[in-house]
Amino acid sequence: MKRLHVLVVDDELEFINTLAERLELRNMKADFVTTGKEAIELVKQKQFDVVILDMVLQRTRGKDVLRAMKKLRPDLAVILVSGRRCEEDYAECKQEGAFDFLVKPVRIEKLIEKMQQAVKSAREGAGKE
Repeated sequence: MKRLHVLVVDDELEFINTLAERLELRNMKADFVTTGKEAIELVKQKQFDVVILDMVLQRTRGKDVLRAMKKLRPDLAVILVSGRRCEEDYAECKQEGAFDFLVKPVRIEKLIEKMQQAVKSAREGAGKE
């Protein structure tokens, strides 16, 4: 699999810094932002293979950012993360096009496995059009 280009959207700097280190160690290219607005702007400007998106951001909800991203790029693979599991949020986000929903703290191996699955699924879906 080619080197993944990942966008991480989270307002917890410790989470971003830790994830940045771990992704770079695994030869992944990653951009990191702390707001939904920045994330949407980057999706307009760059091609990402997968987005890791926090459900709760300071000025917006992750599901609103997800919706905006999917309008821009319907094929974009998005994995949501949250400090708590909420089945209602999970169901709504799946309906909006999220690939999966993981609860923090996320084991890096599990996250990478989900990222690879999401990218594969998005590529297969794009190939069917």
